[in-house]
Amino acid sequence: MYADRTLIKHLSMRRTLFVFSRELLAAATAGPGARVADSERRRTIRQIEASAVASDGLRWLGDAEAAVLAALESHPELSSSQLRDLAPIVDVKMRVGGAGKWGTDAPVGPRLLTILSAAGLAVRGNNRGGWNVSRPMWTSMTRWLGSPLDHVDTAAGIAQMTQAWLRAFGPGTANDLRWWLGVRTTDVKRALTDVAAVEVDLDGSVGYLLPDDLDPVAEVEPWVALLPALDPTPMGWADRDWYLGPHRAVLFDSNGNAGPTVWWDGRVVGGWSQRGNGEIVFQLLEDVGAAAVAAVEAEAARLAAWVGEVRFSPGFLPPFQRKLGS
Repeated sequence: MYADRTLIKHLSMRRTLFVFSRELLAAATAGPGARVADSERRRTIRQIEASAVASDGLRWLGDAEAAVLAALESHPELSSSQLRDLAPIVDVKMRVGGAGKWGTDAPVGPRLLTILSAAGLAVRGNNRGGWNVSRPMWTSMTRWLGSPLDHVDTAAGIAQMTQAWLRAFGPGTANDLRWWLGVRTTDVKRALTDVAAVEVDLDGSVGYLLPDDLDPVAEVEPWVALLPALDPTPMGWADRDWYLGPHRAVLFDSNGNAGPTVWWDGRVVGGWSQRGNGEIVFQLLEDVGAAAVAAVEAEAARLAAWVGEVRFSPGFLPPFQRKLGS
């Protein structure tokens, strides 16, 4: 991520931060990323004008983006505070959340970096914190990669991302893909045609697989995993009952974000957390048998040993995990 730069931190689908391979980066930017950048630009223009920062929000945003990019191009890396010093136009606040009691004045700088990141123009560089602390430096995408980001047509980008999703998560439904990519239903239909996806039966629903991925899957030994909050596996599908069962309301927050999950043999069966003394604790939400409990205990001990003295605090936790961690 930092030396070879074969993996890139990049804000893309659903305005969420991912790690992409260099091979997928251009597609993620051209497809889902461009939609996020466009949506964030429109929202920012409205809020800039409503907050009386500028009467012409479109022109102001163009000038602000140009100032930030000029600063990033002229320096190897910059912190967000250094960016404000070099591009003082962004050192303003705008009203977000409306004019009522939920409204607040928020700095514009982070929103600009969100836009430029999703558009593939700016990128998180080296991290000034440890692996469990996010304190990124910022730079231009061209500087970080050593060359300009490849240009990919929007439809081709969505098709490439659809192919990657089906390879990792398939079989899945068109609704899964639409939610994951954050694109329109028409975009998904076109992408499924472009990758020659094959329809398969998912217990009465229509699912899709890649044409070279139709062979039966061999049985595997029972397995256990303790996955972190927002892990791509529990977040991989929109239709989740087949692996979540009745536990969605307990293990996901009100915005649909997954907390740390305990998996046994392909299903979510509980949640886990880290206490202040470093202990990894878990709670199972159903009877999985003595062998499964022993396997989860062993995995919790392994995870605690690997983490060692490090303490981490997820940005959010469903109430279940907050109570468990205390």
